[in-house]
Amino acid sequence: MSNIYEERATMIAAGELQSFVPFGREHCKNHPNAVNIQLRQLQPASELWSSDGAAGLVGSLQEVTLLERDKESWQLRKGSDGAAEEVEYEEELYVAGNMVIWSRGTKGQSSFVYKAFTVDSTVQQALWCNFRVPQSKKLSKEIVEHTVCIAQSTCVNVHSVSGKDFIAPLPFQVSTLWPTMFGLLLERKHLTTDVPMSPPREPLPTLFSMLHPLDEIAPLVCRFPALFDIPRIQYVSDNTMRVVFSSCDPSVIMTYDTVQCTHTVWLLRKVTVEEQSVLLKCPEPGPGTGAASFLGTHLRNVSRLDSPASPLHCHALHNQSRLAASPSLHSRAHSPGISNMAALSRSHNPGIAAPSFCGAQRFNISCHSPSPRGHSLLASPNSTMNESALLPEKEPIIPDLCIEQLWTETASDHRDTSCQTSKVFITSDLCENRYLCFLVESHQELRCVKFLDSNHPSQLLFVSMSTIPAKDAAPLQDRDCMLVLEVNGSLVLYTGVTRVSKVFVPGLLSPSLNIPSCLPHRCSSMDSVSTPAKPTVRHLSNLEEIGVMPSPVMEGLGSAKHHHETSWVEDCTFQQAVPHIHTLRDSVSSRVTLEMRNGSMLRIAIPEIATSELVMRCLQAIRFILPKDTAMKVLVKWYNIYNAPGGPSMHLEWNLFVTCFMTLMGYNTDRLTWTRNLHFEVPLSPVIAPKKARPADTGSDEDWDYLCCSDYNWQLSMQHVAGVPGLGSPAPSGVREEQLSVLSVDSSAPLFQHIPSLFSVLHLLYEDLKLDELQRSGARALVGLLQQMARDLQLEEYIDLYWRDYPSFIKTFSESCVIDQAQLEQMIRPSFLTPEPPSVFGWLSNCLRGEEMTPFPYMPGICERTKLLVLSYALYVAGDVNAVSDDVFKYLAKIAAGQKKTIFDPIPEIRRESCVKFAAPQDNLAEKLMEWLTSAGFTLKDLESVPFGAALPIRDAIYQCREHPCSDWSEEVCALIGRQDLTKQAHKVTLTKGKSQTVGLGGVMLEPPVPSEADEEEDGMADLDPEVTGLIWSQDLRVQEVQRLLQSSRPVRVNVSQLPEVSDHEYIEEKENKLLLLCQRTMALPVGRGLFTLFSYRPVPTEPLPVPKLNLTGRAPPRNTMVDLSSGNIDVPPNMTSWASFHNGVAAGLKIAPASQVESAWIAYNKPKSAELANEYAGFLMALGLNGHLTKLATLNIHDYLTKGHEMTSIGLLLGVSAAKLGTMDMSITRLLSIHIPALLPPTSTELDVPHSVQVAAVVGIGLVYQGTGHRHNAEVLLAEIGRPPGPEMEYCTDRESYSLAAGLALGMVCLGHGSNLIGMTDLNVPEQLYQYMVGGHRRTHAGINREKHKSPSYQIKEGDTINVDVTCPGATLALAMIYLKTNNRSIADWLKAPDTMFLLDFIKPEFLLLRTLARCIIMWDEILPNAEWINSNVPQIIQENIGTGEEVQVSQDLNMETLVQAHDYIIAGACMAVGFRFAGSANSDAFDCLYKFARMFMQSLTPSAATITGQYNLQTCLSMVLLALSMVMAGSGDLKVLQLCRFLHKRVGGEMNYGFHMAHHMALGLLLLGGGRYTLSTSNSAIAALLCALYPHFPVHSTDNRYHLQALRHLGVLAAEPRLLVPVDVDTLKPCHALLDVTYKATKWYDEVTVELMAPTLLPELHLLKEVRVKGPRYWELTIDMSKGVQHLQSILSRDGVLYVKLRAGQLPYKDDPLGLNSRLAPNPDVSSFKPQAISAFTSDGALLSFAEYFCQASSDSVAKHKQALFSAILYECVTQENPEMLPTYMAIDQAVRAVERGDASETFALGQMKLVLELCESRGLQRRLTTPPHRKGRGLLLTSEFLPVMKSAADSAFDCWLAGNSHVLCGYMSGQPLNEDTETNMLACFLIYHSLPSLKKMAAADLEGSASFPELLVKCSQLGVSVRAVLSLTPLLLGTAGIPQPVH
Repeated sequence: MSNIYEERATMIAAGELQSFVPFGREHCKNHPNAVNIQLRQLQPASELWSSDGAAGLVGSLQEVTLLERDKESWQLRKGSDGAAEEVEYEEELYVAGNMVIWSRGTKGQSSFVYKAFTVDSTVQQALWCNFRVPQSKKLSKEIVEHTVCIAQSTCVNVHSVSGKDFIAPLPFQVSTLWPTMFGLLLERKHLTTDVPMSPPREPLPTLFSMLHPLDEIAPLVCRFPALFDIPRIQYVSDNTMRVVFSSCDPSVIMTYDTVQCTHTVWLLRKVTVEEQSVLLKCPEPGPGTGAASFLGTHLRNVSRLDSPASPLHCHALHNQSRLAASPSLHSRAHSPGISNMAALSRSHNPGIAAPSFCGAQRFNISCHSPSPRGHSLLASPNSTMNESALLPEKEPIIPDLCIEQLWTETASDHRDTSCQTSKVFITSDLCENRYLCFLVESHQELRCVKFLDSNHPSQLLFVSMSTIPAKDAAPLQDRDCMLVLEVNGSLVLYTGVTRVSKVFVPGLLSPSLNIPSCLPHRCSSMDSVSTPAKPTVRHLSNLEEIGVMPSPVMEGLGSAKHHHETSWVEDCTFQQAVPHIHTLRDSVSSRVTLEMRNGSMLRIAIPEIATSELVMRCLQAIRFILPKDTAMKVLVKWYNIYNAPGGPSMHLEWNLFVTCFMTLMGYNTDRLTWTRNLHFEVPLSPVIAPKKARPADTGSDEDWDYLCCSDYNWQLSMQHVAGVPGLGSPAPSGVREEQLSVLSVDSSAPLFQHIPSLFSVLHLLYEDLKLDELQRSGARALVGLLQQMARDLQLEEYIDLYWRDYPSFIKTFSESCVIDQAQLEQMIRPSFLTPEPPSVFGWLSNCLRGEEMTPFPYMPGICERTKLLVLSYALYVAGDVNAVSDDVFKYLAKIAAGQKKTIFDPIPEIRRESCVKFAAPQDNLAEKLMEWLTSAGFTLKDLESVPFGAALPIRDAIYQCREHPCSDWSEEVCALIGRQDLTKQAHKVTLTKGKSQTVGLGGVMLEPPVPSEADEEEDGMADLDPEVTGLIWSQDLRVQEVQRLLQSSRPVRVNVSQLPEVSDHEYIEEKENKLLLLCQRTMALPVGRGLFTLFSYRPVPTEPLPVPKLNLTGRAPPRNTMVDLSSGNIDVPPNMTSWASFHNGVAAGLKIAPASQVESAWIAYNKPKSAELANEYAGFLMALGLNGHLTKLATLNIHDYLTKGHEMTSIGLLLGVSAAKLGTMDMSITRLLSIHIPALLPPTSTELDVPHSVQVAAVVGIGLVYQGTGHRHNAEVLLAEIGRPPGPEMEYCTDRESYSLAAGLALGMVCLGHGSNLIGMTDLNVPEQLYQYMVGGHRRTHAGINREKHKSPSYQIKEGDTINVDVTCPGATLALAMIYLKTNNRSIADWLKAPDTMFLLDFIKPEFLLLRTLARCIIMWDEILPNAEWINSNVPQIIQENIGTGEEVQVSQDLNMETLVQAHDYIIAGACMAVGFRFAGSANSDAFDCLYKFARMFMQSLTPSAATITGQYNLQTCLSMVLLALSMVMAGSGDLKVLQLCRFLHKRVGGEMNYGFHMAHHMALGLLLLGGGRYTLSTSNSAIAALLCALYPHFPVHSTDNRYHLQALRHLGVLAAEPRLLVPVDVDTLKPCHALLDVTYKATKWYDEVTVELMAPTLLPELHLLKEVRVKGPRYWELTIDMSKGVQHLQSILSRDGVLYVKLRAGQLPYKDDPLGLNSRLAPNPDVSSFKPQAISAFTSDGALLSFAEYFCQASSDSVAKHKQALFSAILYECVTQENPEMLPTYMAIDQAVRAVERGDASETFALGQMKLVLELCESRGLQRRLTTPPHRKGRGLLLTSEFLPVMKSAADSAFDCWLAGNSHVLCGYMSGQPLNEDTETNMLACFLIYHSLPSLKKMAAADLEGSASFPELLVKCSQLGVSVRAVLSLTPLLLGTAGIPQPVH
């Protein structure tokens, strides 16, 4: 029985027992799989997308009967959601048939399906795999894609968590997939036909990698150490090598050699460039590689002809190949035969199954039977001579990954063939050693190989192998141990290879002890051998083996010699689990599944090593300092004691630990009074005690000791049993009091010699615990243990330190144990155990006082809080900028430990981090501190647990940063400084998510606008955000007015009064004629509406885009009768509405914001069914191009639309794709455009009949795609196209002007802004040629490829060989303007001057003068000035002299007045346009005034009398251009004066007001409120080019007019729009609000640096002009966006709806509620006394503060309470108004500390020590000086009000003076070294010493203070000890007597 008892004792109990069934199995039962398949088979084949591209679903129905047990498999893993609280859960991936179910479940929540997949064929394998996607070239950062890979026979489906799906076809049959760090590893199935190939040839690779589902599958290479230092690099092609395991961290794979029967571990890494180049070049023929390389070379050269099974060239190479393949060359013992297959070329014909990498049968050698045609060159069936022989050499496939051998088993002779491992895992032990363990079932042993990291980052050193007899094993990562199923069936816990104990599973132990129950199992078949089921067993599922494995019990009983402890009886009686547990599987963190013999499964959990954080940290410290083997013993012993079945409860854990630990050090814990009184639990009888907590492996001595010290024992016999072996010297029996005299420590205890080093690390841990408020109780518990060790090591100063910390607690201890002096010297004393105790608060205090600081010792990984605070003080208080980077060693001394190797060294890592972080030099220490704390993972929550004194400098730095934050800080830094506005900004919140109509700004749900009439929703303008527009224009309804002017969906009002003489029929005609005029206006509206609603809508992917209809009917008052144009009474032009509906489609499409989710399918889904809406859809396509979404349209669809031949669709599509690919030189788009431009086609090509307007669109498209590239060929062609002749058959004669203009615009765009720097185009003479096009002259001969086309002249148009200037001038002029844009090139500008003689003026169309003036001005960009003088200066002198002086001047005969007046007006209009371009989007007031004046001037000229000379049409054109210029300047601002002009012109119909003028006026209106006020215009080169195309000053006469300018180009103006509206959003309410901004402009040559105050929401100026943008106080927290670091940050804010989060300060009201700031809670009463606590709710909504006000600040009648209440109210007022409520606890703690001193009842001195730190901080000279310097707060103290601290300080001082007056003898006694007695005054004494920072007794004695003769001498001595003058004054009466002493100043 004793044997049984003993076994039971060394057990630990497993917990959380529950039966386990894979969740997927249950879920599959309800899965409608069979039904699904039947339904899918009924669908038409065209709609069925087969996931693997194979034969679809044929035969899928057979698989309906799933859930056959042999087909299912599953694996589990640990998952965590990455959030701060890290909820851990288990994930299960379950596979059955063609289903994969991924489920999740936690302890607290049942499992649920996360994702379920059904594929078309049987799932061969499913696994999790992470792919790494590099983010960008510059950054080395990678995004990790978490995916599930599902392998079928022909493909792998990859589903990522982010929702991406990929299908990767498999080029060969795969036996297994393995997840690795880089991606997937594929193992090719080894086909039997591979082996007996008659002519031997080079083997094919067997291992391949896939780094991403879209990447090519590449073969793996292997690197061998070579004989002559030249490494051998070959493809992995050994058929005998099987992968059995892969791991991501470390990145290794393990293989098994089926011939040698050995396991090998390989390092898996990326291939280096050298290795790639070695592979791709042929290696030099070296010894033994000659033939192989010859074969490799041959294979490269003939690879295209070479089908693996074709007999081509096989006989020729017969001998060499055999030689290469023979194993004698590379002996197999150390290298698997790996081929040198360098020619895996990408260019093979997929039909040839050569090692090509495309086609499904790349490596299936069994596909071909040898061809019967012998040596024919065309041996493979589908290769052709042309295809194979003549193709140039193509590059081979470059391998991605390489393996290098790390370790291999030593081969032994008696290995049987079946010793392949069935399970491999990596585990670590409690001392952080790592082991690779693999289970060899046939030998029933677990082989564990220990490995270490080497100095080389990627290499691992494999050290030693040990074996453990085992039937199965499973790792427990979280517990650093593994569970082993022994051969006899018992479960045993190991840590590494150290046995810990048996595991007792409560449910499996049967109560009966009868042996027969397990005997039948011995009869199981002995002869069946256990074999692994398949060689490719997956690492987590051993399911295939369930049926095969016989019971190894018999062998187990036979092999009991393996384990000396086991005996057969014991196994039968206690391990009733013998017949039950069959295997272990699915281990996740600390849980594992036991699979029983009967197939049921149980899940158990292994308990942890400690639950209390204090014990955990002590164990860490012990493990850190002890040698590994000793540490392991201690940890194992503790684990057994703590986890014995029925072990201790949580709060007794510390007591148990102390007893265990002290016993191991050699203390006799039952003889020390304080340890004897530590109860684990009160035992009822001594028999139960040992079962409750067994402290040992052997179970004798300590058990007895435990019994002896139990209370029960003391109650029975008040005496001790002496002479317990191994625990101290025999003590004489007798009563306890006598034994106290001779307490000693047993020097033979295992930890005895380590006592000093253990003491020192525990002391450092104690110092670290003091820095955490939440661990203070732990520090107090630890101090009891420490003081005992300090007494016994005779370290007086340490005891003094502990006594000062806990005076009343420490003085209760007095016992010390005797350690022999000789033994003391034997102990290992570490160098860091200094006689003067390291005290972290002392160190911080020295730092604050500016004294020198020694490096503070710390243990990496354990004392992190110490490191954090020490370095923070060094950085912020001492002001050492490099404290956290290069100079860490000045402040921290890292302790070297027993385990130097594995505990990583964090300092270099910090240095590495900081090098990245602080590359930019920063003078601001507070900023630097914040960034460093954040990088160390420090949060506000952590700060709350730092003691208030120590935390104050960090709080101060936080407050500084909060006041002056930097806009580009990371989200974490913003959270640390407590600025939610910045945190939210940094969080990159895209505002409007979901359906845009119902989501307003900031994601706040708004009510959808209620339409006032039924059809109002359809006007297409309901998507503007009313909250923002309401803030910008809060005083009026201008937005609604613009909506009214631009709506085209309701009938117009036709108001014609019927005169008596007009017949009814004539009246109806009159009404219809009027309607026709009004329709001209209606049709022009959409162009303006597109600009007004620009980018204001996010479409819903399931609904088509709403397009408002173009309503061309009218209503005639008074009866509201319908008027319609289709009645046939009047003639209506044909196709009148085609362009209008095109524009309507563009306007609807432009509403879509660029950030929307638009897919190709949605674009096609919007295609209308009816043909009459095709024009609208064409416009919609163009709009999608303008907002960048057309790139998503599939090429197939583009082709589809173009082949329909619909003219409008082609125009829209070509312009759209070109705009979307602006400036990219995209080749596919170039090809698309070239088909439509005859000049870009080869001269021999067939002439395509391309409609003229489509050619125009294609030419402009070329300009857009090549914008700014200076592409030579296109420039040459476009230059020729400007002067394209009409052609002999008149094929190019219609609308020639618009084609020439388009070519000019396109040429200008291609060479945009290049000026004279046109590289490689000097021979083209571009400027001269353009000048000739502009002024006329002889046509030059064409040198281009199209010269044939231009040879014969036109048969109808007589142009001769001169240039038709009327056609070519506009294009050439604008081309020159764009090429020389902003270059200020005066010589070119002079070409464009208006002629200054009448003769020359007659030669030029007045309209062209407008273009010339505009062109000249924008070339001389910097000379444009916004005033009338400059505009008039463009008019030539001859015109100025003869106009404007009135009619009196006698005009000379030869002057044509009409010409002069027209020229004058056009030139003025051109100059006005130039001002518009120069100041576009700037809202410059000078420019506005100047242009407005000219607009009014043209308005007045429009009166019939004045307009005779110039002509109405010309005046109207000029007015339109000036109006557009005005709108450009005021774009987005919604200026009222311009709006009035537009409204006035809107009302004018009839007369000269044609379709084009309406278009111009409404474009001006749209620009004025561009994008609903969110957008404005840019003045970049690209924007000016777009505006020139859009605002070309010749508008169409009627709605089908495209003669001079293609109407579609009017929409290109959108490309010039940029978002510049900044909208402040209150971070608390998430509503937009007003806020004051200071915008600072950079200095330029026109003005100095200047700051303007703007009220946001406002449009910002162009960003490159700005220096900084600042949100001003006092209402909102300040925020500065500094542009000197780059404009990206502000750009990203503006592009995300311009949302800038702001936060109201306490007590302030938003501008909307309090425009003038008179109602601020702070304004009227700066006096604290009048502050009522009830008013607090106006300042804060923080529940804690409100409760504080309610409970602590209410008035009371009691005078003391009243004083308190006043103090608390003042504190609260201060905290709330200064917006640092986090300081409230600090104020309270200081107040409580002082009150405790006044009462004299401070039992611990902690709070007082903190207050002393606060005082020192406020007196710190360096900080005070830094804080009073101007950039920071003006003269404010450190967070605490200036009055509070002095009051508290004087209260404390006077309390101590009072105490000292009555108790000076106590202080004298202490200073003379008397032992402390039990009286209470020691508490106050300790407080006094702490408060005055008096050094330890030893130091004071050494300084000989009492020997001082005079006060000055005493002062000098004290100052050397660092004692303050105040303290010296207090001490002087004691040390010098009272004569002649200065009195203390109060």
